[in-house]
Parts: sequence; structure tokens; C-alpha cells
Amino acid sequence: MDPAETLADHCAKTAGDLTVPALLHRNATEFADLPALTTLHRDDTRTWAELRDEVAELSGGLAEIGLEPGNRMLIMMSSRPEHWLVDLAAVHLGAVPSTIYPTLSTDQMRYLALHSGAQVLVLEGSAELARWRAILPDLPDLRRIVLVDEVEPGDTTAQSVPLSQVRAAGRSAHRADPGAFERRWREIRPEQPVTVLYTSGTTGDPKGVVLSHHNVIYQAVVLEATVSVPDHAASVAYLPLAHIAERELGIYNPIYRAGHVTICPDATQLIPALRAVGPVSFFGVPRVWEKMAAGVQAQLATAEPAVQAAFNAASAVTLEAYELRAAGQAVPDELAARVAQADATVLRPIQSTLGLQNMVWAGSGAAPIPVEVLRFLAGLGIDVLEVWGMTETTGTATINTPERFRTGTVGRPNPGLQVRLADDGEILVRGPLICSGYLAGDGSVEPITDADGWLATGDVGTIDEDGFLTITDRKKELIITSSGKNISPAHIEALLRAHPLIGQAVAIGDRRPYITALIVLDDEIAPQWARACGVSDARLPGLASDPQLLAQIQAAVDAANAKLARPEQVKAFQVLPSSWTPESGELTPTSKLRRRVIVDRYRESIDGLYQAASEAR
Repeated sequence: MDPAETLADHCAKTAGDLTVPALLHRNATEFADLPALTTLHRDDTRTWAELRDEVAELSGGLAEIGLEPGNRMLIMMSSRPEHWLVDLAAVHLGAVPSTIYPTLSTDQMRYLALHSGAQVLVLEGSAELARWRAILPDLPDLRRIVLVDEVEPGDTTAQSVPLSQVRAAGRSAHRADPGAFERRWREIRPEQPVTVLYTSGTTGDPKGVVLSHHNVIYQAVVLEATVSVPDHAASVAYLPLAHIAERELGIYNPIYRAGHVTICPDATQLIPALRAVGPVSFFGVPRVWEKMAAGVQAQLATAEPAVQAAFNAASAVTLEAYELRAAGQAVPDELAARVAQADATVLRPIQSTLGLQNMVWAGSGAAPIPVEVLRFLAGLGIDVLEVWGMTETTGTATINTPERFRTGTVGRPNPGLQVRLADDGEILVRGPLICSGYLAGDGSVEPITDADGWLATGDVGTIDEDGFLTITDRKKELIITSSGKNISPAHIEALLRAHPLIGQAVAIGDRRPYITALIVLDDEIAPQWARACGVSDARLPGLASDPQLLAQIQAAVDAANAKLARPEQVKAFQVLPSSWTPESGELTPTSKLRRRVIVDRYRESIDGLYQAASEAR
């Protein structure tokens, strides 16, 4: 980097005219034999040269079945190598792939297929095709369905074609015109779409966010410029590719850095995947970090007193150094030496059980994470640094870095990105990470910024004197009590979720006299706790009314209330007897709360909380 350049200038110049196909070409040329893609516990590693060869074949095959530049292609399948391959194959044609969540309802699938105007649909196999069969007559734009797995002849449709046949057609086309693949991708420009990602639709219909090659490459350049992670690093991909974080960290950033991605197809196998890979960087949504912290706490609770004492001493010294660094102060040599000793003798073995012993940068985003969880993990020697952004900002808009972070904030703006607050506290952003716009029903792209290029994010926050941003809530999710108090439910919910037994919580109180809460138990930690305490029924329905467990939840509520202003405090709560999942409808595919669904579904319970609290008064 030229000393006279700003970091923003450096990122802009580095991203330049790069496209995803140009980077893949570079990798296949300069790093041909380096590993690119592997599936956990399978001997299927593809080098960069092998991966690009497969992409070239599939790209030609997709062209043969009618996929053209500018066409949209929907993908619904699990995380597996073919997902990466067909996505990149479409991109090399100048087409626009869009991964959608497998947990969508039939109505949601129909909406996205119609809205996107997808000409090609890629499905995993017969189970997925069976889910789509009823709505296929409603999709006039759909030409072909590509089936990744082989299916029985009776399970096919007139539109369906196996991926193996697409690949074979592409191979034949390549032999007939070897230069076609190169000509196609070299025509692609940085401002063209590289993908469309649909938002969760928490406040209405999902929106199709159009991201360009420049957007996703600039984000990768920013990460390289702000976090010192080595080239060709190994990483674990475990989130759905419909999630902007996995799109960026699982596809585009590894292509930019020529990294090695290990696919973890089953998120329940994340810890074994981390142990196998030992990555130097890892992004986890808050629930991942909360479960890790709860798991370590549960193990420590049953450990020998000497082990607990050793951990507490090591954690205390590590936290002391962490607090100094968070405040921007130097760590004295003597303290640094004690931290190193604590890490080597006590903390590193625990980190290794999580697969995080090599961690250089650990990030959290997509939702608030309790500060107590961050502090516990910091005491474990794992600095989890919050970021903030959205699909519309191609992932992170602000970031905490190992060199400069502040606990409880989401960091400072990425190089080249401007952040300011509107009069009502809404966060506005402008810069090269802002998406091209929203896909319209007619295939055009609708701008989402004002005349000056500012995007109104819908998030509300504050910015301190050093430029660190703190998110206080979603603008549309603020609770306004009947007495006119504006309250952030996310803040209350994060404090409640800090307790290991609590998996999800939703604060209620809009147009009500005070705050109440619905609480969902952690479906892994709660049964473990019950068995350790000798509770006869360790299942969630029984635990929801168990006096011992309710006493623990009351203590968690009391601890949260001690940190809240009086109008924010939870006056009553109910523990629910079942989990919330995207399939059950209370959560979006990215595990965000569907507040309107929850309020409607549990209206009787909510009314009961207020009635009981009123009678108690």
C-alpha cells in the first residue's frame, strides 16, 4: 500500500475492475494445485484448477439448456460442492444465481419464483421437486429444472434434467467451441449483478437485493485490509448460502484470497468441523457463540474445584488485558506474560475443544449478542468482535478489528463507507458496499438510496466520539408503551439470552402498560441441566413448568432487570413448552424473531400475563 493512499483509496484501487470469473481464472492459473473446496469428512477436495474446469463444463451445459446473460436462476439445495459449482457456472455466463432457503413455505417459494422471473431452477433431488411440483404450473418464465441427485424416472417432470446431463452437454459444447467459455466471462463487467439475495421478510414481502461483482469483491478487499489473516487460509462454511455472511465468507472472499473452504453440510456438526479445520477466522451468528459459551460453562460447572479455580484465575488475567485493549490502552509486558502463560496452560486446551485455538479474528453479527457472553469468551481467550451490516450493504458495514475494538459496539465504518445518523437516530450509510438496488417484478432494478446516495437502514443507533457505532434497535421494532416510553426490545432480549438456559426471548409491551416476556428454553442446555439436577422430566414441555427451572429463569430475569431502567424491566414472563425454529414459523431462516407471528400465535398467553400481573397488584 502506498503510504500516501488512504485505506479507502487502497481498497477502491485493489477492487478496481475485478470480477468473480477473473479471480477464479487467476486462481486456476497461479494457484492451480492449492486446495479450494472440500466437504467435511469426505475425500473430495478440488484444487482451484479442478474447480474451474468443472465450472467451465457446467457453464456450457447451462447455456445449452437455455440460461442466458441476465437470466435469473434459483437454487434450493443444501450446502454441498455442487451448490458452489452451479452458482459459479451461472455467474460465468453473466446470469444471476439466487439461493433460497429450503425452509420456505410453498407460498413463499411461489412468491420468490414469480418475483425473480427465474428461467432455471436447481433442486437437490426428488424430495425438493415434490415440494415444487404443485406450483410449477404457476411459473410461466421457468424453462428448465436441474436435478443434482439422480431420481427415479417417475419422479421427473417434462422440464427436469439431471445435472450429469447438463455437465455432459457442456463438455461436448466445449469440445465444439473451446473459446466460448473464455469469451463469455471476459465480457462481464464489475457493475453487473453477481447474485440476488432475498431478505427474510420480517416486516413484509422479501426483497430481492441485487449485489454486483464490485460489491462482493470490495467487501473481500475490505476484510483483507482490516483483519490480518494469511492468504490461502482454511475456513469452514456452515451457514446457508442464502445468507449474505456465507455468500461473502464462503464463496467470494475465498475466491479473492485463494482460500480453502471446508463445507459443513450439517450445522449440528459445526464443532467437529472447527476441530478438523482449526480456522484462523470464523463468523458466528450470536446463537452459535451463546451455545459455545453455555457448553463450556456447563462443563466447568461439573469440573473439579481445582480445575474451576485454575480457569477462574486464567480468565481473570485474560479479561484484565482484554479490557485494556478494548479501551485502546497498551497491555504491560508483565501482564502480557501472565496472559500468555494462562493461555498456554489452561485456556488453549479449552479453545481446542471448540476448534478455535488458531483464531485471529472471530466475528459476530446478524443480531445483538449479550455483552456477558462476549466477556466470558474473552476470558476464554477468544475475542469475539461484533460487526454490523445487512444484505443491502453486502454484509459488514462496520467492523471491530483485533487492533481496535470496543465491547458492546459494532465497530467503525469499513474503509470507503460513510455512516451518519438521521434526526430520529436512524443509521444512514453510503459507499461502494451499497447494493445496486432491489429487483423489481419486471426484472429492472429499483434504487434504494436517496438522491445523495444515502441508504436508510431501518436500524437505530448511536455513534461515540471515536466513531464506534452502537445499535440500539430496529426502527420498526421499538416498543412504545401505553405511557409513551420508547423501549428497545432487542436490548432486553439480549440480556435474557445471556443465561445458558434461555434459547430465545421476546419482549412484549407495545401499547401495554409495562414489559413482559415470552421465554423459550435452550433445547440442548436445558435438558442437560435437568439431568444434572435430578429433574425427572428433562423434556421441554415438562421443564416449562418445573419449579426448579422456573426459579433459575426468575433469577435470569432478575439479573436482566438489574441492568435495565425501570420502564424496561420485565414484570412477568412465561416459559413456553416448545422450541422456535424457522420450520415452526416463529423465526426467519436467519433465526431472527418473526415478532408479528409470535404476537399473533401467543396472544392468549400474552393477554394472560397482563391479566395475572394486574390481579397480583
